[in-house]
Amino acid sequence: MVPYWFISVNHSDVLSRLKLFSGDLDCRMFSFLIVAVLCTSCLAAPTISYSYSPSVGGGSGTSFSTEGANGTITAIRVWEISGSLITGIQVRNGAIWGEVVGRVVGSAQELILFDGETIVQVSGKYHSTYVYQMYVVTSRGRFLVVGQPLYNSFNFYPVDPKAVLILLSGRFNTAGITSLGAHWDVI
Repeated sequence: MVPYWFISVNHSDVLSRLKLFSGDLDCRMFSFLIVAVLCTSCLAAPTISYSYSPSVGGGSGTSFSTEGANGTITAIRVWEISGSLITGIQVRNGAIWGEVVGRVVGSAQELILFDGETIVQVSGKYHSTYVYQMYVVTSRGRFLVVGQPLYNSFNFYPVDPKAVLILLSGRFNTAGITSLGAHWDVI
């Protein structure tokens, strides 16, 4: 059965109207496409390069942050009481060593990074009172292990796979490092 409106329509008139309308249709479709693309890009999730690995440990004592002037860590030193806990940390940014956080006991274990090398992971062991071990891994697969593998494990790494360690933060007292956290960003 054919609809009644189809029979009464002048086909040549419809074709001429469609030709007139097609130019407007292209313009409207293009405008709609532009608006859709802009809306979609606004709704897209922004890239987040910074991330923070929350502190582990007891958290008593004085707070610290190893942030340097340019954010690029080029070396790290860690002190320990042999067979016991981490007592101090020092980070070099560029050519400048920062302050020692915690205390110096004996000689430091040190990792000097090559040009372009970065720290991509910090792991270790902690208890409710102190950090007992640090395991620092670089982008070239090199590592520094200091301290004793006692108590609870932690594993710090960035959310963004291109991010690197930019600073360590936490707390220390007269005996050693009581808590440790890591901050990551793309540099």
